[in-house]
Amino acid sequence: MAYKCIIPWVMMAQCFILVNNINAGKVPAIIVFGDSSVDSGNNNHVRTIVKANFPPYGRDFPGGNPTGRFCNGRIPPDFISEAFGLKKIVPPYLHPSYDIKEFATGVCFASAGTGYDPATSNILKTVPLSKEVDNYKEYQKKLRAHLGEKKANEVISEALYVISMGTNDFLENYYLHPITRGKYSNSVDKYIDFLVGIAEKFVKELHSLGARKISLGGLLPMGCLPMQRTKNIVGGKGDKCVDDLNTVSKNFNSKLSNTVQKLNKELSGIKLVYANVYDLFYEYIHNSSKYGFQDGGKACCATGRFELGYLCNKISPFTCKDAKKFVFWDAFHPSEETNRIISDALVKNGLRQFL
Repeated sequence: MAYKCIIPWVMMAQCFILVNNINAGKVPAIIVFGDSSVDSGNNNHVRTIVKANFPPYGRDFPGGNPTGRFCNGRIPPDFISEAFGLKKIVPPYLHPSYDIKEFATGVCFASAGTGYDPATSNILKTVPLSKEVDNYKEYQKKLRAHLGEKKANEVISEALYVISMGTNDFLENYYLHPITRGKYSNSVDKYIDFLVGIAEKFVKELHSLGARKISLGGLLPMGCLPMQRTKNIVGGKGDKCVDDLNTVSKNFNSKLSNTVQKLNKELSGIKLVYANVYDLFYEYIHNSSKYGFQDGGKACCATGRFELGYLCNKISPFTCKDAKKFVFWDAFHPSEETNRIISDALVKNGLRQFL
């Protein structure tokens, strides 16, 4: 297998994956949980305003159609699936056009706008993590009916589980809702402990359901998102990253990483990997030209400052012509090119142990 990369990945994975069917079959499926960083279109089938099923979303996706991915093209699970010799896209579980035949080699349960905190998904009426797990349990029953007990159990235990969420808990919940802050005595550290505790319980539940190979994603530098640079909801000025938010990301990531080490010792047969996306994003944002990007501070869509969802639309005269030149697609989500390079880094450095 040959890698050719420029550099060694929440949201929300990069360097084009020049790998030819990496040990195809060793990981028989990619199973995804999380938020908009990895949602391949489940929110299209949920009563919520958090959608990306309209142009210019998906303009660089095969066929040029919006799929519900918050990107101009493919997202990390798609690239990871391809790198493992599986299909090039991971379908959303709630899409009625797919069935267990397609889901047997990869399925996405993620929902844009969700988080570890149940209150986060309730704010925007998206699928809570608990329901993602319920859908996964339903999937297991369908898989056993489709493949038989023995084969289905092999897929469940050998599949790679990709988890990416947490950003919404802070940016759409904690920092916008005084009730949430008050519940944790206005201590973001207490809230971090609460979220990491849920993440730990979630991994333990997946393990009890048969999962053994798991990638648990950390937070990207939240203070460097174009929207946060513009809003400056926690200090900072102008186009500079919001240092306080980045500190929150790093503190959350540190505790999540420690939990990964702990669970690897406690849970029998598990291989749990912490996906460090913070350092990669920070590097690309601050040294964007070094990696072929034109701009690491603002997004391709519209003015690139605060638009996402319906504010990022096809009638905007400002949306860039070539999204490959931008680290971010909209003010909250990375471009396909960024997803591609980060995904390759994850496969090369963290996920290769599953090959």
